[in-house]
Amino acid sequence: MKKIFLEALNRKSLERPPFWFMRQAGRYLPEYRKIRQRIPTFLDLCYNSELAAEVTMQPVNRFKPDVAILFSDILVIPDALGRKVTFSTGMGPELEPIISTNDIKSLLVNNVNNHLSPVYETIKKVKRRLPEDVSLLGFAGAPWTVATYMIEGGSSRDFLKVKTWARQDPERFDYLLSLLVEATSDYLVGQIDAGVDAIQIFDSWAGVVPSDQFKRFVILPTKKIISNVRKLKPDIKFIGFPKGIGPEISEYISETGIDCISIDSTLSPNYAATFLQDKCTIQGNLDPVILLIGGKTMIKAADQIMETLGHGPFIFNLGHGVMPQTPPENIELLAKHIRSQGEK
Repeated sequence: MKKIFLEALNRKSLERPPFWFMRQAGRYLPEYRKIRQRIPTFLDLCYNSELAAEVTMQPVNRFKPDVAILFSDILVIPDALGRKVTFSTGMGPELEPIISTNDIKSLLVNNVNNHLSPVYETIKKVKRRLPEDVSLLGFAGAPWTVATYMIEGGSSRDFLKVKTWARQDPERFDYLLSLLVEATSDYLVGQIDAGVDAIQIFDSWAGVVPSDQFKRFVILPTKKIISNVRKLKPDIKFIGFPKGIGPEISEYISETGIDCISIDSTLSPNYAATFLQDKCTIQGNLDPVILLIGGKTMIKAADQIMETLGHGPFIFNLGHGVMPQTPPENIELLAKHIRSQGEK
């Protein structure tokens, strides 16, 4: 049975776009909240392969998307490297921050596959449960974005610590990124061995990198990860999601080796169709707020995106993740509407 998600990644234009939604498994689903109440911490859930597999499958069972995305988090990498990671309700992630060269040298690069073996088990469990026509998407955070959390100690408004360090001591910052490239490459190969069909690299904070450092800190580490993985897995497809990078997006596409660019809600679909779609598959880019609003507003906006991008290789998605307040009924309506496009 064909997996239309993989066909789109192979640059085929289809009768209807394959679709999935970033953060399609999460707090907006009552069945997720029920499971989450049983588990002490968020990372405990990520490392419980039985429950993580169940959470991965919840939106697949509800909405019948063409893709299941592994339930995990980009911060399992610093956790595997030996830096303490915690998630507090309403506060976001908190990490033991890196403040010295010794902190970098203490990172447990050789511990990644052992520490993250429960994630690989989750993938195997999901793979056995997925319908034949549904693809399984693995993912990791890009080195720049993961480094921001590791240096800032969590989320940030101004990224002062990481920007200062990258400016004042770029060689030492390069060394941290190189360790993250190595760990992430190993992790993604492990995901592929376990059964994922494609990979998405999330660079959520790429848009805060100054233009003169963009190639060094965003493009080159991502390019290196893709190269490392493809030496062992030459056929694997990559989606890049460098949020908020504006005009740098063309260079990102041409330099990194990605097969698909996931665009955020600030980028015009018309621009993507005119200037990017001849280079790679486009994924995106409904504003999550419109998904929250739902109804005719949502359907009209989705139709405009599909009309603009649907004539070339295209995967329907959001410009960022599902918001926690989103009614599941809105996603159900949108999913049904997208599936109906192939019946016309």
